[in-house]
Amino acid sequence: MSRAELEELTWDLHELARTLANRAGEDSTTSSRPPSSDNPYRRDAKSQQNSDRSDRDDDGGGGGSAPGGNASGGNPGPKPAGKRPGTKGFWRRLPIMVSGEVLHAPKACDTCNAVFGSTVAQSRHVSAHLSFELTRGDMNLHVAATKHSYLAIRCDCGHETIARPASGLCSHVEGRRRDLQMSERCLVGPMLATFIAALSLRFRLSRVKIAEFLVDWLGVELGVATIERCIHEFGLASEPVVEQLIEEVRAAEIVHLDETPWYQKATLLWLWVAVTATTIVYRIGSRKHCELAALVGDAFLGWLVTDGYGAYRDHPRRQRCLAHLIRKARALAVGHYGAGSGFGRDLVRDLRRLIERVHDGDDPAAIKRLIAGIKWNCQCNRHEVDTKVRGLAGEILNDWDAVIAFVADPDLPPTNNDAERALRHAVISRRISFGTRSDEGSRFYAAALSVIDTCRKRRTDPWAYAYALITAARSNNLLPTIPAQLAI
Repeated sequence: MSRAELEELTWDLHELARTLANRAGEDSTTSSRPPSSDNPYRRDAKSQQNSDRSDRDDDGGGGGSAPGGNASGGNPGPKPAGKRPGTKGFWRRLPIMVSGEVLHAPKACDTCNAVFGSTVAQSRHVSAHLSFELTRGDMNLHVAATKHSYLAIRCDCGHETIARPASGLCSHVEGRRRDLQMSERCLVGPMLATFIAALSLRFRLSRVKIAEFLVDWLGVELGVATIERCIHEFGLASEPVVEQLIEEVRAAEIVHLDETPWYQKATLLWLWVAVTATTIVYRIGSRKHCELAALVGDAFLGWLVTDGYGAYRDHPRRQRCLAHLIRKARALAVGHYGAGSGFGRDLVRDLRRLIERVHDGDDPAAIKRLIAGIKWNCQCNRHEVDTKVRGLAGEILNDWDAVIAFVADPDLPPTNNDAERALRHAVISRRISFGTRSDEGSRFYAAALSVIDTCRKRRTDPWAYAYALITAARSNNLLPTIPAQLAI
């Protein structure tokens, strides 16, 4: 090459390196990328770095305050959630039009257990409350306000028995002003609460958007706090059901496991999922092995279908997801890795061929030769100079028994597609809402998703079950179980 061509090539390479270096340093604070695209492992370090820089600026004694600081130049920290004390509130614009009244009378005397008759003439009204309830028709939705009146009846023994709204499950949080107490005395009926939970958990609408939708299309005016309560009630009622689902997961023969980053008030956590033939269970926690034990237990005897995360490798009966290995091999095939690109192309071809031949029940001798070829190819590239090539070959050889486990057991799936698909809706929700804001919210979100997806897995109407679940949890009755999967 001539000197001019070398100079031009050098300049082009310099510009390419500068562009790639600038692109590698970009994030949501320095570009138009959304915050969900940031590296989850670098968020905490960057927040700590910005906090330290702000502290140094405050200590430097500069004349003005930093952007976002207070008048004295200090760092006020993150703004707490909720309405500020003293802020003007919002009141209902229109009065509630009652369409009917339901009388609740005691059935028997609390003292002598004498059964009261059907007459209500000898009773008196003690308390009442209004409730919005949604009615589902064949092709319509209708919301009506009903007045629930509670009566008191005096028995022949002289004792007066008073009917009161039943109270059910309760969630206690240390330091909170008011606990979440499920009760029949509620402005929102069970079906309307189920509808609100569906808009939030399944259709991923925010609380403000749900309030707007209810006003515009159903003529129901509810506050954001009331909507939040309905969603949390469904999560609270779902937690006892999830405990039963975990027992079913631990008794299953094959369990698909996967995890994805999840944020709880800007703290990096992980959303785990366990999928069986009839059950799906979610859990939000750390990425430690104890979270895996909380899902499948320490004495699980079935098969695990997982990716290459180290927490799974202690289990003796495990199938490694070949789709992950094929994607890594494809990256080598299309990249600039020299001889390693050929290794990637061969690995993609052979792994796909192995899955097809095992699925079609091909000749065992041909499958055995194909397996030997894959292993030999990895051994030849285990000591390559390039890190990516050497790493993929060593990863397959170190986990060899889990890679080919499905060959001996045709019922064992070679990929972890079920768990990947189960996490899809949660990942979309994370990109929209950026996670949850409290331990209680994380628990309720995971429990509600577990109930919804398990019902859909078993071909059961999740919202009819949610209605029965909320009704039972408010009245302190026995919670219903999710019906078994219907025969096809």
